[in-house]
Amino acid sequence: MFRTLRLDAVLIQAVIAGALSFAHLHDLAAAAGQDGWKAWAYPVSVDLLLVAAWRRMRKDGGNRDAWLWFAIALIASLGANVATAGLLDMNHVPDWLRILVAGWPALAFLGGTLLAHAPSPDPAAAPDREPMPLDEPHHEPAAELTVERVPEPAPELPPADPAPKEAPPEPVPLAPAASVPPALLDHARKIADAHHAQTGAPIDAATLRARLGIPAPLADSIALQLTSTEGR
Repeated sequence: MFRTLRLDAVLIQAVIAGALSFAHLHDLAAAAGQDGWKAWAYPVSVDLLLVAAWRRMRKDGGNRDAWLWFAIALIASLGANVATAGLLDMNHVPDWLRILVAGWPALAFLGGTLLAHAPSPDPAAAPDREPMPLDEPHHEPAAELTVERVPEPAPELPPADPAPKEAPPEPVPLAPAASVPPALLDHARKIADAHHAQTGAPIDAATLRARLGIPAPLADSIALQLTSTEGR
């Protein structure tokens, strides 16, 4: 949606001031030896540098480079207005002024390039600060006190009951020795001695039973008697 352009006193004054400044810059450039279209390009260069510096100042706030180039362009415009007001002989322009006019395009190009490529401040990096009221004193926020709670000791558990020791097995009572005939006992002793001589170990009841062909209880009784006899 286009804005309606209102003709007020400020706008009219701006048009008049711009036209006069444009004409004065053209006349000064023509007097300094810049004739033809070059004399018309000088006021355009000065006004463009003014606009670029003003836009950078509005965008960045207190940018020193923008203020510097704005001041340079403003001095060039004001100097042309004053010089063409009768204080300078337009037919005999001094050499230093011719040098300034001839070097202005390079200076304006440098300023425009620096203004166009200057880094813009990051608004997200600046912390948001609320304005402090003047009538209220500023109080520093109290530091938060962190209290660490010491963990309570774990309750002592009663000592566990030791594992019950297994009772030693009760000795198996030996069966009463059966009556062994002396002749059988002597024969069994000979067999036991021969077995001991061959193997180096005493004969057991199972071997006696196999050698003599007797029942198990009788073989156990003979083995017991042989063991008791050897112990004596």
